[in-house]
Amino acid sequence: MDQVTASYVASPIKRLRATKTEVQDRRAGLKAIITEMRPMTVRQVFYQATVRRLVEKSEAGYAKVQTDLVLMRRCGDLPYDALADNTRWQRKPRTYRGIEAALAETARLYRRSLWDNADAYVEVWLEKDALAGVILPVTVEYDVPLMVARGYASLSFLYSAAEHIADLDVPAYIYHLGDYDPSGVNAGEKIEQTLREMAPAADIVFERIAVTPAQIAAWDLPSRPTKISDTRARGFGEISVELDAIDPDHLRGVVRDAIERHLPADQLDVLKVAEASERQLLHGIVDRLMGTPR
Repeated sequence: MDQVTASYVASPIKRLRATKTEVQDRRAGLKAIITEMRPMTVRQVFYQATVRRLVEKSEAGYAKVQTDLVLMRRCGDLPYDALADNTRWQRKPRTYRGIEAALAETARLYRRSLWDNADAYVEVWLEKDALAGVILPVTVEYDVPLMVARGYASLSFLYSAAEHIADLDVPAYIYHLGDYDPSGVNAGEKIEQTLREMAPAADIVFERIAVTPAQIAAWDLPSRPTKISDTRARGFGEISVELDAIDPDHLRGVVRDAIERHLPADQLDVLKVAEASERQLLHGIVDRLMGTPR
């Protein structure tokens, strides 16, 4: 073989594959993240995995996390409901075996209104449907509507929200959570603008509570380059941060803090006591109707 030919001989390609031990260690790390922070989405697990250096911050790293979580659930290492997914849901009317079952379910689910005597109305607006299951435990606890806008909210959705706000006799506090990127920030601005246009007489206080520049600095959030293809990118800045990058517990804490601004410190505890007493009363009524005393 002459020198020229020899220089073109293909050399073996070295593929750096994770060892079995490395895969096991990575999956143990993912399980620890989920155990500590659930409920959370796959993308949130990925961001927390990059912070802990379990995977690289890339599409390849995300694919590893995605694959691991599928296999871990299929083999029983993780329960199937360990991850939140609010993007797929079933539509089915609620039915009962009979009136006794309906009354029993009513008693079980009974909630007393927390905001009847409050001097404010609160809504939480969320850009991403996939994160609804992460935020929902807090909004449900505090009896606050969770409005999932899916980026730029539709005009019909905004009109319905504005119509309700216009009928209020207290100020409406709207707290928005979205990506810190040109479109995510602009989507929140458009929600505020449209609500004000459609309910011009309403007292609306609109605040973006995540993601903010202060949170990016304080929590050292993983970032990505701002997409120059985004028509709103000019003047925005070089980095963008997804809402998913925030630790789920921090995200729930941000929502809880915003809501609690409008409630007396002991109001929720007092309500829970009254709620439990009234629920017990309902159970007693159901038991008497069914002839099964408690």
